[in-house]
Amino acid sequence: MLESLLALPLGVAAEVLVFLVLYRLTPMNGRQVAVVVAMLAVTAVFLDSLLDWPGADVLAMYVAVLLVSAYLLGIVSSAREQRQREGGGQGGRWFHWGPAIIIIFFLSLFALDSVLVVISKQGLPRPIADRLLPKKSQPENINSVFPGVVARDFQKKEALYNAYLEQVKRQKARGWQVSKGWLVSSPRAGRPETFQVRVTERDGTPVTFATVGGSFQRPSDSRLDQSFGLTEVEPGLYRGQVVLPEPGMWRLVLQIRRGEQLHEIHADTSVKAEDPTR
Repeated sequence: MLESLLALPLGVAAEVLVFLVLYRLTPMNGRQVAVVVAMLAVTAVFLDSLLDWPGADVLAMYVAVLLVSAYLLGIVSSAREQRQREGGGQGGRWFHWGPAIIIIFFLSLFALDSVLVVISKQGLPRPIADRLLPKKSQPENINSVFPGVVARDFQKKEALYNAYLEQVKRQKARGWQVSKGWLVSSPRAGRPETFQVRVTERDGTPVTFATVGGSFQRPSDSRLDQSFGLTEVEPGLYRGQVVLPEPGMWRLVLQIRRGEQLHEIHADTSVKAEDPTR
C-alpha cells in the first residue's frame, strides 16, 4: 500500500480532511487537533506496514511527511486563531503568502520523494523510459528498477566478513593458481559464450576433479544474476558456456571446490551488446 505512487498524496489529503472536520466540529484549538491528527496518521501508517512491510526507509519517509503536514496545519490554524483574538473575534484573512510558500515547498518535496521511491522499486513507466533513455544503446527489455538493499543485521554482516577473512587466509596458505576468462576477446550479450578457468597447485600441478562454478551478478538488478557450472575438459582446465542477457558490467563470483577445500574469487567482467548485423 505505501509503495503506491498515490499513497503519499492521498495520505496527506486524508490528514487535511480529518483536521478540518475535527477543527470545525470539536472545541479543540488548532494545535490540539494537529496533535490528534498526527497520532492518528502515524498509527494508520504503522498498522498498514504490519500488513505489508515497505521497508524502514519508506516507512520513515511517510511518518516524516505526515508529521510535518500536521505540524504545518497546526501552525496555520494557530496563526489564524491569534489574528482572530487580536481582531476582536473577526475572522481576518485565511490566506497568507508566507505559510502558503512553506506548505507548497514541503508538498513539492514530498511529491518528489514519493516519485523517486516508486521509481526505485517499480521502474520508470514504459512511455517515460522510451522518451528519456537512449535509443541506440537501449536493450529491448531494459529495466530501470534499482532494487538496492541495505544490510540491517549488522551482527550477521560482521560474522560473514570474519568468515570471509578466514577463507582468504586459507586460500593464501593453499597457494592455488587460478586463471580465468572468455575464449573470445569481445564476448556478446544474449548468446552463448565460452568461459574457462585453469587451476593449478603452487608448483604448477593441475587441480583435477574439482567442482567449478559460481555466478555472474548484475550490480543494477539482482534478478538478472546467472549461475553457471564448468566441466573439466583436460587436467586442471574447466570450460562451459554462459549466456549473459544484458551488455555492460558484471560481477563474477567464482567458486572452486575439491572435497572440503573451497577457493573463491571475485572479479569484474563486461560484455558488449549483440551485433545486429550478425
